[in-house]
Amino acid sequence: MKNHVTKGSIFDDLGFEHAEAASLKIRSALMKAIVEEMIKRKLSQANVAKLFDVTQPRISDLKRGKIQLFTIDALVNMLGKLDIPVAIIIDNRIAA
Repeated sequence: MKNHVTKGSIFDDLGFEHAEAASLKIRSALMKAIVEEMIKRKLSQANVAKLFDVTQPRISDLKRGKIQLFTIDALVNMLGKLDIPVAIIIDNRIAA
């Protein structure tokens, strides 16, 4: 079996253009933070849907990792409703 050398993330490895890979990495991190907070607080999908003012199936999509259905600003707004601050660091030395 041949070892695979990663380019840095699954999105890079799958051949996404640099800008799209960066967006996917950011959305993935934001989605992960939301789901982890839901688990930490033991919040039901119904309760989170009410808090975010969305439908329960929308929260199901979030938990199931349907990344293509969420924008960065929608995810940042959801984290804001959970009182979780989001910071952006731009560093030309590393990939997003």
